[in-house]
Amino acid sequence: MIKAFVFGKFLPFHKGHEAMINFALSKCDFLSVLICSSDKEEISGLIRKSWIEHSFLNTGNIDFEIFDYKENELPNTSVSSSEVSKIWASKFTSLFPGHSLLITSEPYGDYVANFMNIKHIVFDIERKIVPISASKIRADLSLNWPYLSNKTKAFYIKKVVLLGSESTGKTTLTTKLAKHFQVSSVQEAARGIIKNSNAFSIEDLYTVATGHAQKIEKEIAGDNALLIIDTDVHITQSYAMHIFGKQLELPNEIYLTNKADLYLYLNNDVAFIQDGTRLSESERNLLDISHRNTLAKYGISFHEITGNWEDRFRKSIHLIERLLSNTD
Repeated sequence: MIKAFVFGKFLPFHKGHEAMINFALSKCDFLSVLICSSDKEEISGLIRKSWIEHSFLNTGNIDFEIFDYKENELPNTSVSSSEVSKIWASKFTSLFPGHSLLITSEPYGDYVANFMNIKHIVFDIERKIVPISASKIRADLSLNWPYLSNKTKAFYIKKVVLLGSESTGKTTLTTKLAKHFQVSSVQEAARGIIKNSNAFSIEDLYTVATGHAQKIEKEIAGDNALLIIDTDVHITQSYAMHIFGKQLELPNEIYLTNKADLYLYLNNDVAFIQDGTRLSESERNLLDISHRNTLAKYGISFHEITGNWEDRFRKSIHLIERLLSNTD
């Protein structure tokens, strides 16, 4: 039985890593994937492990291990060095005593394997099969976004949610912002489920909450590092309380999927337009109070967006640009 291992920081995990692991699986009977996580890195080994596991959910002959280490005890370098490789080889020998094969995409793989007295197979060392590296992604996340795995995208993506009562321009502004930033958007699921705000059931709201989360999950796996979303689960909860006096019992996964990096709340200081499917203007204003109370209950902080339609567009762009400029 041939046991092999691959190792790396996987920071972040990308399609090149995925291709290397699939190649390694074709060369052995059992594969160990070691996530090396130093004390100087902000993203934990557990998070990185979840990224990789998600891509190999149905693979039986593989396991994933986290190796937490301190950089003042083990050298942290990607440069090929015989001395550094010897130190790491000693550690790998203790971690994988029964493994006879190492697969890497790095020149130092030869050093490590020689010190361990095992075989080394190189995969795509020139990055021709998948032309990407973690360092390139870290240097420009947006440009290299398509190379991330879907689970990794869900961690890094920036989500902006537009909130507010009825007839405050959420749908129109969502579309305009997505076009301005040339990214994807998620329109509220309720539009395809509830035809009239004056006639729906609490079961409809459960359908809305589930459907909206599914729409977000689908777009997260897309080609953009920014996602503009019209409404979220807290607004659905607000409708449940305002109309039915009940709170929806929803799984935590729905809240996690809806969780955003920036919340923009559209004030109801614009003219009310009744299209025949909305609540009355007075009810719209009461719903605004309910929304704000619900957001406070869940600890959701937001930026108030006021003024005319152009003011709202301009203010929203400024806040989103500020969010993106703070991205590492």
